[in-house]
Amino acid sequence: MAPQRVGLHHPSLRPFLAAARNTAPPGEDHVVVEGIWALEKLVSTRAQVDTFLCCPELVRTPQARRCADALRARATTAYEIGPKVFARLCGRDRSDGLLALTRLARRTAAEVEFGDRALVLVADGIEYAGNLGTLIRTADACSADCVVLVRRQVRPNHPRVFVASRGTLLSVPLVEFPDPAPAATWLERCGFTVVVADPGATRDYRAGDLSGPRTAVVVGSEGRGVSSGWDARRVRRVSIPMLGAADSLNVSVSAALLLYEALSCRSRRTAGAAARR
Repeated sequence: MAPQRVGLHHPSLRPFLAAARNTAPPGEDHVVVEGIWALEKLVSTRAQVDTFLCCPELVRTPQARRCADALRARATTAYEIGPKVFARLCGRDRSDGLLALTRLARRTAAEVEFGDRALVLVADGIEYAGNLGTLIRTADACSADCVVLVRRQVRPNHPRVFVASRGTLLSVPLVEFPDPAPAATWLERCGFTVVVADPGATRDYRAGDLSGPRTAVVVGSEGRGVSSGWDARRVRRVSIPMLGAADSLNVSVSAALLLYEALSCRSRRTAGAAARR
């Protein structure tokens, strides 16, 4: 039996409209997933699919039909919609006719468990949705354990965050603190070396010794940098040399350099220890 076809004013479509317009109430964790790549990633995770929408007129490929079958079976509720309704909900120019509503992979600090080795990215006061999404994608690429949001300025479920994250928003755990003090206390209690990206620091990031078993990299907004709340903490400040006219890099580029440097330092330390045995 085919799912019920509904119109734009059906109650189940309100969360889709709120997400598309970025008007969801504070604390709303729903995110709209669109595009075959992201939807297949959703299917591969354990995330709950609250609502699935399909526009049959736009489902044209075997891959899209397989994905639709998987999502329809997984979703709590599923509906069909027409092309005009779909166009109001979808942010893509070319669509596969499928949309899903799920929740973010949020965690409380108490729910996050770390192994002997751990890598964390702290995003302090990030102002732009695209930058936050790219930071999450970068954390995923480096297999970071989580992204810590401090002084959040943009909603994690903003449509541009999801697009910039390339869907990794679905699987990278997010932990949130209102300001640096509780975030730093938590990281210190968990045994992390906290490395702060600071353009004014005299220590080059390549000489910062990021080889600790648990490392947290803190990056701030491009306009203001990290907040002053980190000043009173036991942190290691490092800078990235700027050899041209620009005085800073995009925050996600800075994060990538520091995270990969931490992984590289850890590998060199492990190799050195193995050679000494």
